[in-house]
Amino acid sequence: MSTSTAGTSRTGGRWIQQWDPEDEAFWESTGKRTANRNLIFSVLSEHIGFSIWSLWSVMVLFMGPKYHVDPAGKFFLVAMPTLVGAFVRIPYTVAVARFGGRNWTVVSALLLLLPTLAAAYVMHPGTSYTTFMLVAALTGLGGGNFASSMTNINAFFPMRRKGWALGLNAGGGNIGVPVIQLIALAVITWAGATHPRIVLGIYLPLIIVAAACAALFMDNLAPMKSDTGALAAVIKEKHTWLMSVLYIGSFGSFIGFSFAFGLVLQNQFGRTPLQAAQLTFIGPLLGSLIRPIGGKLADRFGGSRITFWNFVAMAAATCVVVYASSVKSLPVFLVGFIALFVFAGLGNGSTYKMIPGIFDAKAQDRIAVHGDTQEQAAAWSRRMSGAAIGVIGAVGALGGLLINLAFRQSFLTAKSGTPAFVSFLAAYGVCFALTWAVYLRRPSAAPAEAQRPALAEV
Repeated sequence: MSTSTAGTSRTGGRWIQQWDPEDEAFWESTGKRTANRNLIFSVLSEHIGFSIWSLWSVMVLFMGPKYHVDPAGKFFLVAMPTLVGAFVRIPYTVAVARFGGRNWTVVSALLLLLPTLAAAYVMHPGTSYTTFMLVAALTGLGGGNFASSMTNINAFFPMRRKGWALGLNAGGGNIGVPVIQLIALAVITWAGATHPRIVLGIYLPLIIVAAACAALFMDNLAPMKSDTGALAAVIKEKHTWLMSVLYIGSFGSFIGFSFAFGLVLQNQFGRTPLQAAQLTFIGPLLGSLIRPIGGKLADRFGGSRITFWNFVAMAAATCVVVYASSVKSLPVFLVGFIALFVFAGLGNGSTYKMIPGIFDAKAQDRIAVHGDTQEQAAAWSRRMSGAAIGVIGAVGALGGLLINLAFRQSFLTAKSGTPAFVSFLAAYGVCFALTWAVYLRRPSAAPAEAQRPALAEV
């Protein structure tokens, strides 16, 4: 997304015409207060978006025998929103620059009324499975809110604060997953597993509140313009696809496990819907809370270092889960699986910090190679990182789809999640090897300039 101020004609009370967060005087006098205000209400809207995106992870807990949907069908139901959410992330990213961050936050929040009202209409025994799938697909709109929110907040904050700001924005949004699971737990506890519409009735007014707050308190950045050239450029950039793989491993794991946790507990350990609901929120909650810490650690020690060790830890936690799954030990399984959530959340923060860091390092190279000024290099970095966030977020979200499909196939063929966890272990091995090989390794034979820690410190 372009942030050049030249030639913009977008005016009005909620349009900010000049924005330069890298200028410390501007940041301290005006920028910080405005950016933090937009961050707060961005988190609120994204939080509701995540809740609606993960709606079917709790709706399946209400689908008893009268619904005639088997476990394999339920895994497909929770996978469908992930697929749609991945595809809408790129247009949602572009929409921020096209319509303005505040304006699109209002629209994207109101769009959440569609899947919520549709679910309220069809959520009863006798509804066809095809109808359930179509309504589940609608909830994928909530996944798009993440990409537009992150792209918007990325433009508000200076490079030195992006890790914390993006981590807080994403973490506050991610908490929408355990919150809706806690609400479902409360409903099942107090009203029983036959009243799913109570959950939906709670969220309808919250959607209106999120849209109203965005309209009243957020701003549009006039310098941020739609830049299809940047989108085309990042698609050709190898680091976009390398980071997409890492984001599949971190965020894909978080969202995939969040959607599937309750079903795994029911099918592998024989938990009832109430017993599953009492446990499913713990992992997503801890993973969400730790995400800003992942961004903060990346700000201090470098995103690539945190990401590398994080994937090593995820592989170790997966080994615990594989053991527990094979011997059917629920306590050990919970320890390993919740650890997976925690490290996935930590990795979400560190991998997202790496994205602007990579393009900032490449921007510095442009000063030496192409003769760009510091201002031109900074503008190029913001354009590229903003576009890359949309693409990487879209591809990374597909990890959630792959996880649910792996679980479905694993339970169909082995009546256990063990084969799926073994495949996840292999994937995390690829991720930490990739992080080391591309972003940490420093070949001793390389020229001194090539050994400059531009990418190693992202």
